[in-house]
Amino acid sequence: MRAFYAIVLLFLVAAITTFAIQNKDSITIKFLGGSWEISLALLVAALYFLGMLSGWTVVGLIKKSLKCVAERPHEH
Repeated sequence: MRAFYAIVLLFLVAAITTFAIQNKDSITIKFLGGSWEISLALLVAALYFLGMLSGWTVVGLIKKSLKCVAERPHEH
């Protein structure tokens, strides 16, 4: 099974590297009155990690809420 995971990891790294090499162009981002020049590959990576962080936070909040509901004593 480790060999399978290693092959999948190598495939993902190769795909990410290929994307980064082929998308070196800079793009302009406009937000809240400002504008920034940034590499497309860097922007995609930053958005990916921000998505992971926000998803992790939402899952954590849901787990905490479910735990609080499960621990609450039932009233009859």
